[in-house]
Amino acid sequence: MKIKEILIVMGSKSDLPLFDDAMELLKKFKIPNQIRILSAHRSPKLLIQQIEHLSKSVHVIVAAAGGAAHLAGVVAAHTLKPVIGVPALSALKGVDSFVSTSQMPAGIPVATMSIGKAGATNAILLATEILALHDQILEKKLISYRKAQVKKIRGTNREFLRKRR
Repeated sequence: MKIKEILIVMGSKSDLPLFDDAMELLKKFKIPNQIRILSAHRSPKLLIQQIEHLSKSVHVIVAAAGGAAHLAGVVAAHTLKPVIGVPALSALKGVDSFVSTSQMPAGIPVATMSIGKAGATNAILLATEILALHDQILEKKLISYRKAQVKKIRGTNREFLRKRR
């Protein structure tokens, strides 16, 4: 089976903590990944060069940036691989990042997640779901992950009800 990787691109190394929980999921699912710091504003030529010469093993790209947040759109404009944008927290609490990432004109799609760590986690989960379309082992891991979420909620409800009695 061909190795399938997720590429995570960030506009700045200050965005790294955004992916702390998401990186744990990648480990749990045993998905190979690459992380690159590339800015649409400070290193546009390097960004385009890196995206245009991606390894064939990269199947999905997650792009996180704050502020003007054009990173996901620039990445998407230079590849046919699915791009998932993660708006990072910024001066306007990430709202500016969210608007910039989600307002792509028709013709170059970018899937946009919520702002911050939850968005980063969901981006990795969506990327995993995309990879699992053609990987039954990964699909089974996702099913187990979902079942564990249900179990956790049931346990929380039981605990809550016990405390209320």
